[in-house]
Amino acid sequence: MGILKDLTELTSAKVISDEVAQDITDYYQSRSGRFSNKLFVVFGILGAVLVGLGIILIVAHNWDDLSKFSKTILAFLPMLLGQVACAYALLKRKDSVAWREGAASFLFFTVGACISLVSQIYHIPGDLGSFMFTWMIMCLPLIYLMRSSMSSILYIAGSVFYAVHNGYSYGFAESYWFWLMLLVVIPHYYLLFRQREVGNFLTWHNWILPIALIITLGILGNHHEELMFIAYMSLFGFFFMFGTSRFFNQQKLINNGYVILGSLGTVVILLMLSFDWFWQELRDRVYEFSALDDYTELIVILILTASAMLFYLPRLRTQVFREIPPIAHVFLVFILIFVVGLFSSAALILVNLLVFVLGVLTLRSGAKKNHLGILNYGLLIITALVVCRFFDEDISFVIRGALFVAVGVGFFFTNYLILKKRRTNDE
Repeated sequence: MGILKDLTELTSAKVISDEVAQDITDYYQSRSGRFSNKLFVVFGILGAVLVGLGIILIVAHNWDDLSKFSKTILAFLPMLLGQVACAYALLKRKDSVAWREGAASFLFFTVGACISLVSQIYHIPGDLGSFMFTWMIMCLPLIYLMRSSMSSILYIAGSVFYAVHNGYSYGFAESYWFWLMLLVVIPHYYLLFRQREVGNFLTWHNWILPIALIITLGILGNHHEELMFIAYMSLFGFFFMFGTSRFFNQQKLINNGYVILGSLGTVVILLMLSFDWFWQELRDRVYEFSALDDYTELIVILILTASAMLFYLPRLRTQVFREIPPIAHVFLVFILIFVVGLFSSAALILVNLLVFVLGVLTLRSGAKKNHLGILNYGLLIITALVVCRFFDEDISFVIRGALFVAVGVGFFFTNYLILKKRRTNDE
């Protein structure tokens, strides 16, 4: 590195002491070592996956010419090799993340290949959902035996595939195992928090877990799917509150999928419901709340709203109300708007007003913090609302054009003021 080459000159000129120069050298060498270790882990995982795929392709090319016994041997052979590699990693290389992750990833894929090949050889009946369920359950021990975060990520992805295939095709009753499957990964996720507050595997979990919940939550919609909008809004509120809690104090924003997905998800739902079609259909529905056994959605709403409140209420007690991010309050306000929407068309106005106020408050927060990212995010919320209103047939083209001009001027003017303020402070 260039800075290490300059250390001799700096110490000769007595700009820094020999001790400081040695500390700088040790620091950059440790950083270089960590980077090399990360690359070794990545290439180890990729190598294991490619080797596994290569073996499968070679066998597949000559598959029809083999006897049933030979096919059975070849079906189990890659999985046995994977088990040997995992045993070697545990006994001889237990401190090597690359060995543990690579061996576990290789075994993970060979287990799936073995199950599918044996089913094909002996014509064992089954569908894609049962195959994915069996595969994930068999590979679950890899997460804890091998301490493999890559296995955890693959396991979550496979479990989501199982839930989507069964849940959206056959209903909630066919995918209820998914929630238990997801729950058993939480201890490993917690250990990642305890061991390293910043790490690639932790960052990937911070994204894949909320994405998994977003994709699969709709499965719980049973009889009254429109109520799931409240559930999703509470879920996004929980994401945002959890992502801004003390657990993520040292996480960069890009590493915090909870905050990003919670914020964007909240805005997207509000924009979707800023059109009149949803509220008209909602008022046409007849609800008999005495039949609570038919309202799975109500139970989901209660659980998610209570989860969000667990993080929301302590923040109200420890922070000044105006210092709490505006988007943190939206999930509660939306519940009130939804109740109004059951009886009145005023909900449409309230949703549009909520989006506009959210954009203005976000813009104001960005201006106070001198943060261009937050400021422009607030402007983008307002712009998205204007774009949605552009498709309203009841608004004239003159008003639509005026709204776009106003937003464009707002973008230019607010950014200009922030940049001017920064230049003044620098001077």
